[in-house]
Amino acid sequence: MNYRVLGKTGYKISEISLGTWQVGGPWGSNFNEKNAIEIINNAIDNGVNFIDTADVYSDGLSERVVGKVVKSRSEKIYVATKCGRRLNPHTKEGYNKENIRGFIEDSLRNTGLETLDLIQLHCPPSEVYHKNEVFETLSKLKEEGKILNYGVSVEKVSEALKAIQYPELATVQIIFNMFRQKPAEVFFKAAKDKNIGVIVRVPLASGLLTGKFNTSTKFEAADHRHFNRNGEAFDKGETFSGVDYNLGLNAVEELKKLFLGRETLSSYALKWILTQDAVSCIIPGASSKEQAEKNIKASNIAPLTLEELKKVEGIYNEFVRPSVHDLW
Repeated sequence: MNYRVLGKTGYKISEISLGTWQVGGPWGSNFNEKNAIEIINNAIDNGVNFIDTADVYSDGLSERVVGKVVKSRSEKIYVATKCGRRLNPHTKEGYNKENIRGFIEDSLRNTGLETLDLIQLHCPPSEVYHKNEVFETLSKLKEEGKILNYGVSVEKVSEALKAIQYPELATVQIIFNMFRQKPAEVFFKAAKDKNIGVIVRVPLASGLLTGKFNTSTKFEAADHRHFNRNGEAFDKGETFSGVDYNLGLNAVEELKKLFLGRETLSSYALKWILTQDAVSCIIPGASSKEQAEKNIKASNIAPLTLEELKKVEGIYNEFVRPSVHDLW
């Protein structure tokens, strides 16, 4: 495993870490605590020392299991969690002093930790990034020792650029992959200039970039890849990175040709992200320990060549850019 510094936090973290949206099992399945514990422990055994979770993942069960495992290990494991998506309705008014403090107290209770290494606002409405009160509250909680650092998880590049204007903000979590390349064009340099840690989520475009799907692939009714393709439940950019499914399959076929006969497409998709030195870490999810191990191995495969990078850009420009680039 290779390690990178998470911006102004100073944390030296695994460049391929672990996201826990579906850590208890496949999307749409019931949470399996035994399986989740096995996946997290196995990831740590393989060098992962940064775990991202959220209070809404399996209604707090993910936070509880992450805390349980972290407390059982002797290594220093950094825990990042997120808050805000429990609001119903999910509006800017809900992001206030009382609720934010309550969310953090709940996450501390769920994880059983004395302080949170990193708390992130969980893709709040765009208007929240203009509410000074929100970030002042987070700074106050940092002073109190409830949290050590705070950041945001964003949908749009414009939100990321606004968020990093707050001087104490330490990290931005953002979607970036072969099908979502805009952050590299207009955000990463600004992040580096302000020493912001960049956490990349949805690195495999909800599995599209594994190369395992086709037009006959079926997703369970409770799987967001079935019910959220047009943003019916939340921002459609979270599902297949906002790419039309069939269009994405066509682009994947071109990518397969580029990497034919070598590592899996998912390995190169992860390695492609790591070519950006502004990226602190990637947080792919895993529903099995084997899947987590496969993701981790991408840290040590050979880097993409300049020619390969140009061809990936060409595939993006031809198939994806026209319908996706300007939306987020």
